[in-house]
Amino acid sequence: MSSVVELYEALASAPDERARARVIAEAFERLEERYPHLPELATQGHLRESELRLTREIEQVRADLTIRIEQLRGEVKTEIEQLRGEVMAAIERSRNTLLLWLIPLLFAQVGAIAALVKLL
Repeated sequence: MSSVVELYEALASAPDERARARVIAEAFERLEERYPHLPELATQGHLRESELRLTREIEQVRADLTIRIEQLRGEVKTEIEQLRGEVMAAIERSRNTLLLWLIPLLFAQVGAIAALVKLL
């Protein structure tokens, strides 16, 4: 049976229901032999389901990433503020150290200049 017309003629000429059922079963068997991957074919419904599922998963991943990015931004801002405070404290310490050295040196220079003026 290679065509639909032959299938129709075989069904019409079958003497009883049992013979018709056999013709139909043989037609399905030939169909499965000809197209062995037929049960694995995706329908538009399957594709639509997959698309919806993937869309939901993508949206969930996007939401998760957005939340994580905001968390990281908060952590980075906190670390930046902490580092800024540490840098300012280091600058203040350096300024104080410089002043501790510069003031006595300034007085020493004034004294040295006064001593030189007296000597001359």
